[in-house]
Amino acid sequence: MTLTRKSLRQQIKEILLTRILQGEYQPGDRLIELQIAQEFGTSQAPVRESLRELEALGFVESIPYRGARVRAVSQQELAEVYPVRAAIEEVAARAAAARLAGDVSALEAEIAAMHRAADDGDLYAQVCHDVAFHRLIVEACGNRVLQEVWRSLRIEARTLISVVKTEIEPHQLADMHRPILEALRAGDGELAGRLLRQHVEFFGELVLKGEHA
Repeated sequence: MTLTRKSLRQQIKEILLTRILQGEYQPGDRLIELQIAQEFGTSQAPVRESLRELEALGFVESIPYRGARVRAVSQQELAEVYPVRAAIEEVAARAAAARLAGDVSALEAEIAAMHRAADDGDLYAQVCHDVAFHRLIVEACGNRVLQEVWRSLRIEARTLISVVKTEIEPHQLADMHRPILEALRAGDGELAGRLLRQHVEFFGELVLKGEHA
């Protein structure tokens, strides 16, 4: 397979991640560095780096003397994360509204980037900008403890799982962030917090319903 100018590590990571999310690689499947390197016509170094990043995201696990394997994400794990994330982001939005003082230009840029990624059919890029939108709000709240807890939830990985499982239309996904942005622009922390909580809970409910369908 021929890779583009995008860094080898990043592109290999995205391709492997797509295969995991689409079920081409199943939980427990081995990811052999040498085979992957041969497929992409590269050395094992960028493959090793990609697998480490996927392990940090929670999609891959390394087993001593046995190498890397696809990690199963349990239903319980998904079910437990969403209410915690919803509560954290509600608190963050309430505090961020005053601190942003109506300056939502960075949030606007992330929504625009989500739409561009949707036009390009680049799911991974769209999710990265989706997560960046939420990260900006969490960082704007000024609460370092809250920020550390939020980062510990592996938001990027779980957002990817949510988007894939729910199969929501990409431009619709981007537009769902607009009411939150407008509430923050208006400085209405209570509304922004409520909308953000509903946004996260909505995806949690869709994912869990999909699992039981």
